[in-house]
Amino acid sequence: QVQLVESGGGLVQPGGSLRLSCAASGQDYSQIGWFRQAPGRGREGVSCITKSGSRTYYVESVKGRFTISRDNSKNTVYLQMNRLKPEDTGVYYCAIPIKICDIFGSRGQGTQVIVSS
Repeated sequence: QVQLVESGGGLVQPGGSLRLSCAASGQDYSQIGWFRQAPGRGREGVSCITKSGSRTYYVESVKGRFTISRDNSKNTVYLQMNRLKPEDTGVYYCAIPIKICDIFGSRGQGTQVIVSS
């Protein structure tokens, strides 16, 4: 099993930026990604990346604002979030996708992101 530990969440004003990090250990994995969950809203796959980093996926609402990357030498994946909006508020989880970037298996404990003025 993969162990995942997120960090980097916090409170930011609209238009601001945050970078989330996820340190992975344990069993090997290929794809990795992020999903988020907001109060009153369902789980949403945000972004995923293949092991080589050659292919990425973004949900439409974050395209052009978020960038996913990974450093395999550090077993770490990052989510750079720019031009944040209040609707980006939620708990962000690093997780292992199952086939597509909307169904996930192993996940971390989550990190809270609040976008508010």
